[in-house]
This record gives sequence, C-alpha cells and structure tokens, in this order.
Amino acid sequence: MSGKATTGQANERPTLAAVARLAGVSASTASLAFSGAGPVSAATRARVLAAAERLDYAGPDPRAQSLRRGRSGIIGVVIEDRLRDAFRDPVNIAMLDGLADETGPLGNGLLLLTDTGDGSATIATAPVDAVVLIGCSTRLAEKVAVFRQRGVALVAIEAEPMPGVLAIDLDNREATRRLARHLERLGHGRVAMVTLPLDDARSRGELTAERESTGFVASERIRGARDVFPAARGWVSAGSFIEEGLLAGLALLADPVTRPTAVIAQSDLLAVGVIRAAEQLGIGIPGELSVVGFDGVRVDGIAPLDLTTMRQPAVEKGRAAGRGLIEMLAGRPGEPVSFTSEFHPGNTTAPPRD
Repeated sequence: MSGKATTGQANERPTLAAVARLAGVSASTASLAFSGAGPVSAATRARVLAAAERLDYAGPDPRAQSLRRGRSGIIGVVIEDRLRDAFRDPVNIAMLDGLADETGPLGNGLLLLTDTGDGSATIATAPVDAVVLIGCSTRLAEKVAVFRQRGVALVAIEAEPMPGVLAIDLDNREATRRLARHLERLGHGRVAMVTLPLDDARSRGELTAERESTGFVASERIRGARDVFPAARGWVSAGSFIEEGLLAGLALLADPVTRPTAVIAQSDLLAVGVIRAAEQLGIGIPGELSVVGFDGVRVDGIAPLDLTTMRQPAVEKGRAAGRGLIEMLAGRPGEPVSFTSEFHPGNTTAPPRD
C-alpha cells in the first residue's frame, strides 16, 4: 500500500489547508514554511514539508502568489523574429544571456514574445511585470501604449525612440559609416550592401528607393553606408542567416559587368554567406572582392579568412537592459545607455584591382 495520504476523492488535488491540518499548523504558517520568508522554525518547516510529501502536494499555486504580491515575476522579451529563428542569431542569444545575468538572481523569469503571437503567449495578454523590446519598430507603438497604461516597465534595445521607454542603444549608423570609410580609404567606389529584413513579411530582393522599411537597425546601417557611398545598391535578406547571405551574394556577384568590388553585410552571418557565394563563383577574397560584416560573433568555416567587422557588446546590452528594468521595478528611473562598436580589421578587405 502506498505511503501517500489521500485528501478525499481520488481526483481531488491536495491543498495547502490539507497540508496545514496534517502538520498541525495554521495555513499561514504552512505558507511561510514553503516560502522560506517568515519566522518558522526548522522543525516546523520540516513537519510541513513532510506533510506535503505525504499528500503529494507540490506547493502553493504561483499564480495565487503573484496575485497577492501584485507581481508575476516575469519579464517579457519581445523579438520580431519568429521564435524558431530567434535562437539562430548568436547576437540574440548573447543579449538574452546578459539580461538573464542581471534579472535571474532576483528570481525573475524570461518569457519570449513575438509581435505575431508566435508562441503560447501574446504581447497583449502576457502577465508580465516588465518588457524588453529587441530591435522592434514603431509598429509596436500602440501595444507599447497599452503596456504603459498597465504600469509595465519598458526597455528597448536598438529600437526607434518611443516616449516612456528606456533606450539601450548601439551606434549602428556610425559603426557602419566607419566600415564604409575603411573601404573608401582602400580605394573602393563600387560597393553593395546586404541588409537585414526591412519589412514584416521578411521579403528578400533588390534594395530599391521605393522600398519602405520598418526595420530600425537595418535602416540605420543603410544610412551609415550611404553617408559614404550614396549610390550603393543592395540586396535585402529575409534574416541574419548564412544561407540568406549566400543567396544575396549570388544575386549581387553573378554579373561581372555590374559586380561590386566590396560588399557591406549587415551581420557577420550574412557576410559569411557572401564569402561562400564568392567561392562558388570563383571570386577571390580579398583580392577580387572585399567583404565586411557587423556583430563580431564567432564564425566557423571561413579559415584562413578573418572577417573584417564591427564588434558590438551584445552581452553588455542585455545586462544594461536588465539593470534598467531592476531600477524601474524599484520605482526609480532607469538610465539610458548608448554603446559603441569596435572596429576589427580582419583580412577580408584589400584595395580593389584595376
């Protein structure tokens, strides 16, 4: 016969009150014994936990605890990528690591949300205390207003400035301008771009003047490149993936007449794809084509090449967002932070051939 006690009908769930009765204590004492937050002796706590084990009781419902505290203990992280793509980008992972480093020790959990409702919770219904927006566009302004009305603390990492939202910024335009200046000093004039997605549909194709953009980071990096090369043409990718860079490279490099002498890719993964396209077409790097990236992530499979890129402090961006949220949840104004990228002069650029 099992050593577990029963509380009545076989399908009834055990309750805290039943545990308290079995342990011979009040319900409030039993609750404090579970939380570890009150003046309960070790012997009493042991008696309560033994009773809970006998009744197969897992502990108080966290939803009820959240209602009593007025806090859920959940921080929402809004990413405009589809969830299945979000973890393919090492920059996203690094930012989430930094955010968890700061908020995890306080007992907060992270809940990934998307603007499209891709997942079990949506932006509108998620029970969150605070929200971090990663690279989101002004399309979310209406939902941001709803969060503000609910008193939810808001932090944006690399997003369009929005009232009431703490900004964690990166020098996307200036950093890309530095890459473009590097290519200009080498003597390049025919330069093309491979951009991050520009619209919600993530439609790939030629970058045209008529193409509108809701992608803040992509737009800032385009502006940086065109500060130096106003006529630079480009290809819009469907995401920061090597295979997207490969498709873009094949499109930009196929015609020897219009082929650029240098490509500015808006991520390191896209840059690796362009390098692989050049290899397929028999184009030497950097002798016949210079390639630069952005992010400073570790990329495999291109040795002995060392990608020329801008290294961004992705983990530190996440940590800064976490620190800002902690301040705001404590009722204090968080401090906006602006990070600077570091130029890494690899060996994937050289003067163009005549």
